[in-house]
Amino acid sequence: MTRILIIQGHPDNSQAHFCHALAQSYAKGARDAGHEVEVIEVAASGVTCLRSRAEWQAEELPEYVACAQQAVAAADHLVFVYPLWLGTMPALLKAWLEQVLREQFAFTFGEKSWHPKLKGKSARIIVTMGMPAFFYRWFYFAHSLRSFERNILKFCGIRPVRWTVCGMVEDKRSERRLAYLAEAASDGAAAR
Repeated sequence: MTRILIIQGHPDNSQAHFCHALAQSYAKGARDAGHEVEVIEVAASGVTCLRSRAEWQAEELPEYVACAQQAVAAADHLVFVYPLWLGTMPALLKAWLEQVLREQFAFTFGEKSWHPKLKGKSARIIVTMGMPAFFYRWFYFAHSLRSFERNILKFCGIRPVRWTVCGMVEDKRSERRLAYLAEAASDGAAAR
């Protein structure tokens, strides 16, 4: 059994979006395979933006940050689901990451180097977009996914990191969406 934490990063929880369906499909596949699943809805968490280094280093954490850190610490595998907005993750998800992945929790700095503290965890990034996935990968070189993987997740010791890029999600044809949902369920069952 793998302990999985799904971080639902769509910033609008006033209605269901395809990101929500993907997260639910991943969770169902994982639960049906016997894995333990917890879900954090970033939009419902009360996340606030950090505005200074002093805020980032504060010893007293907002309650949602402490709860999220406990969930991340307990998880073996992290799943991030979000839409691509202006070429990267939505600002609310980035603010959540800045709040949760603080120094002393996710990494420490030594005299000559940093020390990742989240080793032993893996991750899956599921990102939706309006453009074709191949265009994002080959023309834009998946720049924001590479940055998220290298500069945030691997920096904290999380590896391997796998991607699922769901392109053309505004196309309402059911075949494309059903294929993405089936892929999410399969990945959930395999806890990858």
